[in-house]
Amino acid sequence: MNKLYIVPTPIGNLKDITLRALEILKEVDYIICEDTRRTNILLNHYNIKNKKLISYFAPKEDQKIPVLLEIIKKYKSALVVDAGMPGISDPGYKLIKACLENNLEIEVLPGPSAFLTALVGSGLPTDKFLFLGFLPKKGLKNYLERIKELDVTIIFYESPKRLEKTLKTIYEVLGNCKIAIAREISKIYEEYLRGDLKEIISRLKDKKLKGEITIVLRKMS
Repeated sequence: MNKLYIVPTPIGNLKDITLRALEILKEVDYIICEDTRRTNILLNHYNIKNKKLISYFAPKEDQKIPVLLEIIKKYKSALVVDAGMPGISDPGYKLIKACLENNLEIEVLPGPSAFLTALVGSGLPTDKFLFLGFLPKKGLKNYLERIKELDVTIIFYESPKRLEKTLKTIYEVLGNCKIAIAREISKIYEEYLRGDLKEIISRLKDKKLKGEITIVLRKMS
């Protein structure tokens, strides 16, 4: 029986992909992806041709799953996302869950992940951490109140447009924290801002960040 391969893709630099991942992408018949245009950039870079690409993204994932399950049963298939590990803050986990519920085998390849890269690069404790994905757009104060007593390093993704407002809300609820903001990880303009939350908020008044942002923070003792 065929299986679904979960294949991580580069989060920035196209060289950040494993030999095994390239091998699988060359072997499969179907590649399930978020944006076929983004996936084609990767495939063309490595001269991988004649693959059938199927888009799979929120919020239409539920209606696609039955069709995808039939394809996975009949053909060698891989699941990728635009960048990083499928299933992390994207609907890939729903397809993985559906495969397991239908007795379809999956195989997960190790590879790059933005939040783990940011955690290691932050210089903050890595022994205990909590990854929150994207924070809620509404009720952020209440959300932070529920986790304020946790003695862990917290990691989440944020939009540049919401960054300043989010940091001010965190300061209001959690107080001054040690923080690292990782921007455009593994890309040309990769940048880390590290320091105290109060200081970082002040610095961002004159510096508007762009691109993909990951935030790592730890409450001060």
